[in-house]
Amino acid sequence: MFSILKPFLFNLDPETAHDLAIKSLKLNILPGKLFDVEDEQMLCVELLGKKFPNPIGLAAGFDKSAEVYNPLLKLGFGFVEVGTATPLKQFGNAKPRIFRLEDDSALINRLGFNNDGMDLIKNRIKSEKKKGILGINIGPNKNTKNQKNDFCLGLKNFFDIADYITINISSPNTEGLRDFHDKEKLKNLLFALNKIKKEKKTNIPLLLKISPDIKDNYIEEIIDVATKNNISALILANTTNINRENLISEKKNEKGGLSGEPLQEVSNNMIKKFYRKLKGKIPIIGVGGINSGKSAYEKIISGASLLQLYTGFVYKGPSLVKNVKRELIEILKSEGIKNISDVVGKNAH
Repeated sequence: MFSILKPFLFNLDPETAHDLAIKSLKLNILPGKLFDVEDEQMLCVELLGKKFPNPIGLAAGFDKSAEVYNPLLKLGFGFVEVGTATPLKQFGNAKPRIFRLEDDSALINRLGFNNDGMDLIKNRIKSEKKKGILGINIGPNKNTKNQKNDFCLGLKNFFDIADYITINISSPNTEGLRDFHDKEKLKNLLFALNKIKKEKKTNIPLLLKISPDIKDNYIEEIIDVATKNNISALILANTTNINRENLISEKKNEKGGLSGEPLQEVSNNMIKKFYRKLKGKIPIIGVGGINSGKSAYEKIISGASLLQLYTGFVYKGPSLVKNVKRELIEILKSEGIKNISDVVGKNAH
């Protein structure tokens, strides 16, 4: 059905098409059985104190204000991450702010954390009980005087309703945000967040989402701070505002974060570098250019224990998750592997 609708959707402005997708997901009419695959137990992953039915998650940015996470889980995702949620509601940057690079199977966005604000998002999640694993991605408001404090507010607000919380220090569309990759600044932020965890007597996993644009010398510093400050997993990586030289679409120079297929190799290489240095201390969630079972498998053998996608979902539609799962199972069977976790990092060395 998506293949019939796709030309119509792709004639619309990307943001209008996205709003339409959210509205249709709210109808929640597709039966979950439609997205089941045989032998899915081969994809089961135990991590963060949870049992993930499969490693394929939806990245933050699609369901920014937690409107459709349950219908999304029904499409076969192993987990869904909503957000980025900021303390106050914000409109984000001026439109147009999403661009399709169809010739590159990519998107560029400069949305700027548009969302309904954490109070409304929290009430929504409380009233619409989650039917699977739900992560919440938190960030600061654009005009805040204190970005660190905004992260603290996010944790205080969501610690009791999320399965994990992602600290998003990596979006290229909020000024000053990526400065948190600096060792001292990051240490300071994580210290404040861990203090709140202690006060609230919560053991909620904190994940850290990293930019793909960092220089290699930052890797060891980030690992050092993350391992010493109770980070449960690293998400590698967010969108990039470089890596444009091989793109062919005319919109390639739009300002914002690039996602999709061009990020595949960038992200795989980054995962391998982190995996080698982490030596199993912290797991990795791999993001960037996943649009098939093969590209998902490459992320896992590079060192990712779980995966997230977004742009592939925009281009390939709701059946993508089912197809990725089916292809992954075929690969595992052909290699005589019983469970997906057995091949994590197989190709990282």
